[in-house]
Amino acid sequence: MRIIKEAFLVAAGRQHPPAARHLDVWRKTVKAAAWRNLVDVRQSYPDTDAVKVRSGRTVLVFNIRRNDYRLIAAAHFNRQIVYAMRLMTHAEYSKDRWKETL
Repeated sequence: MRIIKEAFLVAAGRQHPPAARHLDVWRKTVKAAAWRNLVDVRQSYPDTDAVKVRSGRTVLVFNIRRNDYRLIAAAHFNRQIVYAMRLMTHAEYSKDRWKETL
């Protein structure tokens, strides 16, 4: 799959050094993948959730560095593209405000 906003992932790793190595592994995993649906995604990342946001769209939520960070991404399986959208700490994610802005 192709990742859009890959530079965002590098910047997020700099901002959150404990997550940097895990984001790099995520990038490599996604690039090597040919996911067709959530079931395929969960074969690589079993704890991935699909979450409906305010816009009505569904995003994928990946646990990064065990459960310390959450990476929000939008996947277009038919085009083999993943958009990296947001990285949050578990505490930021739990506030649930992020759904209102997507």
